[in-house]
Amino acid sequence: NMGLTTSKVLYIPQGSIHKIIAHLRRTNPEISSLDALALRVIGQPQHGWIDMKATALSHADFLYRLAHSKAAMKPVTLIPGETTHVFFLQVAERLGLDHAKLMRAMRQRSPFTDGVLVPDTYQIPLGMDENRVVSLLLNRSHRKSVAWSKKVFGLYNERKWFHYVTIASVIQKEAADSDEMPLIASVIANRLVKGMKLQMDGTLNYGAFSHTAVTSGRIRNDRSPYNTYRYKGLPPSPVCNVGFDAIRAAIFPAKTDYLYFVKGADGRHRFARYFSTHKRNIRHVTE
Repeated sequence: NMGLTTSKVLYIPQGSIHKIIAHLRRTNPEISSLDALALRVIGQPQHGWIDMKATALSHADFLYRLAHSKAAMKPVTLIPGETTHVFFLQVAERLGLDHAKLMRAMRQRSPFTDGVLVPDTYQIPLGMDENRVVSLLLNRSHRKSVAWSKKVFGLYNERKWFHYVTIASVIQKEAADSDEMPLIASVIANRLVKGMKLQMDGTLNYGAFSHTAVTSGRIRNDRSPYNTYRYKGLPPSPVCNVGFDAIRAAIFPAKTDYLYFVKGADGRHRFARYFSTHKRNIRHVTE
């Protein structure tokens, strides 16, 4: 019945009870090897993050909760094309966390803010702090990115992978659907080969500007390296988080001569090789 202090949320590794107790003892000296014997009678703890519901417990209550507590989860969904800034607003609201701390943890743990997280629905244990949530998201995303890269290239090279993720992020922002992605990719590839500026609105929908309309004033005044109307080449890093369809299109663009496209009233794009054709397409979609 002696008191014991614990984290409200604990991570339980897969494996034997002895392995679990050894893992917990690394951060909590109040746990002893004798607890493994008690757990053999009380029950096997569930693998993963579990909610202990309190931080001050008797030793007996701690062991009982360790064996019988279930993970308390909340789902958060990252959609393809969304920025981490906006996604973390959702995470902060659903889990009662601090958005600024989430962003700070992301910058501390990742070379990029965007393009690192894989769009998916994540089950996040309640009670985790900002650092642990970001680590969980990054670990799961990294495993999936490595699997995608090995599926395409047979290996994972981080520099090469994020080069294509950067291209894919522009495709993801611009394409109406997955069918258009290889065509958008071909325009990007063709413009890069010719040394033309990309001049794509989607690159200005970075970070907090994810859903901000790109106006002529914004194009003139935005001095960031993401303004592809002002600077040649790709943005310095991904402008959003991307799905596998966009990455595949970046790696395998369609073989076309297209250099221009404009969005029609139906949301789909009209592509053109020549600027004169492009101007006609613009007139057609604005009539």
